[in-house]
Amino acid sequence: MTRPPPPTTLTPTPTPAGDTYKGWVFKWTNYIKGYQRRWFVLSNGLLSYYRTQAEMGHTCRGTINLATANITVDDACNFVISNGGAQTYHLKASCEVERQRWITALELAKAKAARMQAESGGGSHNSEVQSALRTLGSKVEDLSTCNDLISKHGSALQRSLSELDSLRLTGEAGEKIRQVTERATLFRITSNAMINACRDFLALAQGHSKRWQKALQAEREQRVRLEETLEQLAKQHNHLERAFRGAAQSNASADSKRKGEASDEDDDNEFFDAMEEAPEFITVPADPQFHKSVFSCFITEVGKQEGTKKRRTRIPDKPNYSLNLWSIMKNCIGKELSKIPMPVNFNEPISMLQRLSEDLEYHELLDKAAKCQSSLEQMCYVAAFSVSSYSTTVYRTGKPFNPLLGETYELDRRRESGYRSLCEQVSHHPPAAAHHVISDRGWTLRQEITVASKFRGKYLSIMPLGTIHAIFEKSNNHYTWKKVTTTVHNIIVGKLWIDQSGEIDVVNHTTGDRCHLKFAPYSYFSRDVARKVTGVVMDKDGKAHYVLSGTWDEKMEFSRVMQSSRGGENGTEGKQKTVYQTLKAREVWRRNPLPESAETTYYFTALALTLNEFEEGVAPTDSRRRPDQRLMEEGRWDEANAEKQRLEEKQRIARREREREAANQHAPHDSYQALWFEGCKDEITGEQVHIYKGGYWEAKERGSWECCPDIF
Repeated sequence: MTRPPPPTTLTPTPTPAGDTYKGWVFKWTNYIKGYQRRWFVLSNGLLSYYRTQAEMGHTCRGTINLATANITVDDACNFVISNGGAQTYHLKASCEVERQRWITALELAKAKAARMQAESGGGSHNSEVQSALRTLGSKVEDLSTCNDLISKHGSALQRSLSELDSLRLTGEAGEKIRQVTERATLFRITSNAMINACRDFLALAQGHSKRWQKALQAEREQRVRLEETLEQLAKQHNHLERAFRGAAQSNASADSKRKGEASDEDDDNEFFDAMEEAPEFITVPADPQFHKSVFSCFITEVGKQEGTKKRRTRIPDKPNYSLNLWSIMKNCIGKELSKIPMPVNFNEPISMLQRLSEDLEYHELLDKAAKCQSSLEQMCYVAAFSVSSYSTTVYRTGKPFNPLLGETYELDRRRESGYRSLCEQVSHHPPAAAHHVISDRGWTLRQEITVASKFRGKYLSIMPLGTIHAIFEKSNNHYTWKKVTTTVHNIIVGKLWIDQSGEIDVVNHTTGDRCHLKFAPYSYFSRDVARKVTGVVMDKDGKAHYVLSGTWDEKMEFSRVMQSSRGGENGTEGKQKTVYQTLKAREVWRRNPLPESAETTYYFTALALTLNEFEEGVAPTDSRRRPDQRLMEEGRWDEANAEKQRLEEKQRIARREREREAANQHAPHDSYQALWFEGCKDEITGEQVHIYKGGYWEAKERGSWECCPDIF
């Protein structure tokens, strides 16, 4: 990187004036313009810069709060200031002496700002009021200084006018001088009145500061009480709803026993309305004369092997560090989430690669699907698997770590569960992760996911892009589907909560079977159960065979369709709904209960608790070896933030080096190649994807990792 040398002539070296330090410093801008001279002002713990001194009154180009900033020295003249977030300044002084003056002033200002922040005890309402008062006081002092200058220059002006008046000028000239003298006197009187009014206002603000603080505290406590009350009401409503359902089921069971239909065998002959509130269709009891349905696949249980390794069941509790998400996100409206540097305070101690591996929480669904004789029954299990991956997100408001380019994560559960999983971050802009799973129980899963996200102000939308593939060895059935949109609500105020919404088409490209799933968005006015999912399994001719219903956070059920017809209530667009006559619903999937420690351990599932457990023999690029993530898990968040900055800067340096090499070789802008996956065109979807090319597990068996890059 070619950087221009500083000019030989500079303005005088800046000198401290109280808590303020000003001067010209060279700031790195970009590869085209290199270092450019900027006017920097250090005041009240804030470092701001402007293109010129004239801009100070109206256009600030950037500001860093030194209380949380990291100050490092590169060489004799260069130094770097970063706040661990979206701002990093690469600066150059004209000489080593000037650089040292700036470093000393910055360190002193940082220590003072940190001390003031600590003395505030974390009370944002107190610090805001006190900061406002300090600002008011500072402005009044500025006004007072201006007043002194106005008085001084006004007196000189009046003396000059008096001297002119003594010349005994007559006529129009004398009249003009008297008018100017009167106006100058009025101007001085007005200036004094303005200064006095400002002083009175400051005194009034100081007198009422305690009252404001008490009012703010009372409002905050009242808001907390309201949130707790609403949460309690929601829990009570949930308990009542479950109790009502339980009572209804008990009554139905009692009626069944009185009619002599209590045996498991007779249950198969019971027909009823499986989806009473489905918006796209209506279900009614089928004719009892229909023959018994044989669900050979659904009643097959897959035996589990005893695991040979005992895995951990806890991680350190999440520290109680308070940090306002809105304070960081308010400047990021409309931006990509992956491009917003965030402190670890908003993360959970796993990477996006590990989060992607959590899709295998309910791998048993694919194990059972592999044993199905019917592709339509198999579709029910695959559809349920596509829904089950969202159950881990219901309370998970933390953001996973963005993987570094070349970062990998393996999940080898071959002995316990029969599968091996490998993820690799194959692209950084846009961020993309490739995932490949092979199971000894007859299935393969692969996907490449790029996460697009937008912050909309009140909520955050996360849109996973890419296709998931499931291939079954015995039948050669090849399924694909995509993910729905995840929305994080209450970014500004209130308790964060997550919703899933959208539609999924699970397609069997071998047979033409299809399942259309709809995730209903949450609505306060809806009478439907929250987080509802409905779907219909159809063959290639469009004939319905199964109806699925449930919620993405609890369970899914399926019902065999015996007959369908057009009719029923009109839909929202005046179209008639399809009426499905179904057999009794059977449960295909139910969410595993959370561990007892979930509330204090990021609401991790039993599987998630084991994902970052260190294992010997994994690749040096494995997420388990990532130091900032490990420090965060151990509760050392300040160290984790510093380490996160180091890793991100190391990644930027590596990218610049690749770009430089590519430019020298007249190659594409960034010719990065993934290590374990290779890019190609997907034969099914036509998308450009990365497919596992092999070699990872063999390298692990040999303990040969020489090909892995140094990313940590």
